[in-house]
Amino acid sequence: MTLREEYAELQAKGLKLDLTRGKPSPEQLDLSAGLLELPGAADFRAADGTDTRNYGGLTGLPELIEIFSPLLGIPQGQLLALGNASLQIMHDVIANALLSAVPGAPRRWVDEGEVVFLCPTPGYDRHFGVCERFGIRMVPVALTGHGPDMDEVERLVAADPRIKGMWCVPAYSNPTGEVYSAETVRRLAAMPTAAPDFRIFWDNAYALHDLTDRRAGLASILDACAEAGNPDRAFVFASTSKVTLAGSGVAFFGSSPANVEWLKKLMAKQTIGPDKVNQLRHVRFFGDADGVLAHMAKHRALLAPRFAAVEHVLERELGGRGIARWTRPEGGYFVSLEVPDGCAAEVVRLAKEAGVALTPAGAAFPYGHDPRDHQIRLAPSYPTLTELTEAMEAVALCVRLAAEEHKVVTEGGVQS
Repeated sequence: MTLREEYAELQAKGLKLDLTRGKPSPEQLDLSAGLLELPGAADFRAADGTDTRNYGGLTGLPELIEIFSPLLGIPQGQLLALGNASLQIMHDVIANALLSAVPGAPRRWVDEGEVVFLCPTPGYDRHFGVCERFGIRMVPVALTGHGPDMDEVERLVAADPRIKGMWCVPAYSNPTGEVYSAETVRRLAAMPTAAPDFRIFWDNAYALHDLTDRRAGLASILDACAEAGNPDRAFVFASTSKVTLAGSGVAFFGSSPANVEWLKKLMAKQTIGPDKVNQLRHVRFFGDADGVLAHMAKHRALLAPRFAAVEHVLERELGGRGIARWTRPEGGYFVSLEVPDGCAAEVVRLAKEAGVALTPAGAAFPYGHDPRDHQIRLAPSYPTLTELTEAMEAVALCVRLAAEEHKVVTEGGVQS
């Protein structure tokens, strides 16, 4: 049977499967069902007696900060517990930097002729969307398996004062799954920059999302920056969005004392305080940092078999063929699949026509453009194991078909 005939049979199945986004599965959300009953009608007082139902508490509940401070590696006095979405905080921090000079800045970013961000790629499409929203020009920098290409990063930031920021997903990066090495963290913290107000946007979204019993072991960017004499360089973001309930979690911001004070003053013009009742229910639910880690072990028990299923199908169907390679992450939510140059968009199209939705080809690159058209992000978390296996078998067939037909086209002289 030809691959085209196999593909026709696949289409005839009428699949409706989705691997587009890293959403927690219903089983994962069920792990936090107890939150829906907390804190309880009579339990609304914080540890210091504050009535969490009322206004106030701009920086978040101290007892929640105490739980997450050691887990995130951020001193309690430099950590804020805020709303439900870290992406919103990132968006607002950039908006604030545009309108109100960050510590050490000669002027507001909006008063600069142009603002440029470095974007390690493949990366998180929503980061790139924020830059597009504000007209910030994005410059891609390749990832190496241990973080961004630091020789290139150092060369760029030292020469161009327009480069004001850099996105980083340092632990189990989206979508490659890599963890920044201690040497990468050190160099990011210490590198000379032409812009005195250069900032690293350190999105530690997957800090707790290990797929094995080993922690990621990520070095502290705040410690590294302080030791290098650049204490204000990093803004750190995290949340419980994939820890508890995705739409009802708690987001965190951590940075130097000067940066924290800068943001607090600006936040005071925007809000009277976060949802302290939600923060209190998280305190009651976890109890302490060990409670968080025990909860994450339950997530791991659900996620690890899904990632193992992806690896099993890819190795069985594509291993040794020389037409694909993929990451084998030890944490996070994604697998990065690389196919022959010029084939990613075709694989996504074929999969869609067979009933399997994938993230658009190029989504992990600034402006949605993968210059090699070779990378596809796979999100194994949401489908059941049976659905995931079926979806991955379909994807593997689409890769084989696209690679075969691309080779035919190339050898036929139609495409170079």
